[in-house]
Amino acid sequence: MARPQTKNDLIEAANLNYDKLLKLIESMTEIELNTEFDFSLDPKKKEAHWGRDKNLRDVLIHLHEWHNLMLEWVDNNKAGVFKPFLMEGYNWKTYGDMNIVFWERNQAVSMDEALEQFKESHEKIMALIQTMSNEELFQKNVYGWVGGSTIGSYFISVTSSHYDWAMKKIKAHRKMVNGK
Repeated sequence: MARPQTKNDLIEAANLNYDKLLKLIESMTEIELNTEFDFSLDPKKKEAHWGRDKNLRDVLIHLHEWHNLMLEWVDNNKAGVFKPFLMEGYNWKTYGDMNIVFWERNQAVSMDEALEQFKESHEKIMALIQTMSNEELFQKNVYGWVGGSTIGSYFISVTSSHYDWAMKKIKAHRKMVNGK
C-alpha cells in the first residue's frame, strides 16, 4: 500500500497493518513465543533495535510507548502547552536511547498486559485521528508545533509504518526459530 495521503488512507493503512500484526501474533507457536529474540548472528541486522527487543512483549511495549508519545504530544500542544514530540532530553539523534528507557521501564510488564496496552493505545490513536479533518492531518503549517511536516506523517509513523516494522521483526524471529 502506498504511503497514506488522506485521512481515509491513513485509517485504512493503520487498521490494515494493525489487523495483520494481530493475526501474525495469533499465529505464533508456543516455541516462537517463548524463544528469546536473538539476531546477533545476522550481520545485516546491525541497528540497535535488533539487539534491544528480546521478545514479543518488548516489541508491543515499544509500539505502545510511541502511541503514548503521540497522544501526549497532541493533547499538550492542542491545549496550548508546548511540548516536543520526543521525551524531554532526547532528540532525533538520541531517540534510540529513549527507546532503551521505554524498554527498561517495562521489563516487569507481562506479555498479556503488553498486548492489552498496545490494543488500548491503538484505539486511542485511532479515536484521535477521527477527531481531525483531512486538512489538519495532511496540510503543512496547520499546527505550528508540528514543524515543517504534517501531523498525518507522525500518525503514519506511529501506526502503519511502525506496525510494519514490528511484523518484519516478528517474521525474522520466526524464520530464525524455525531454521528457515
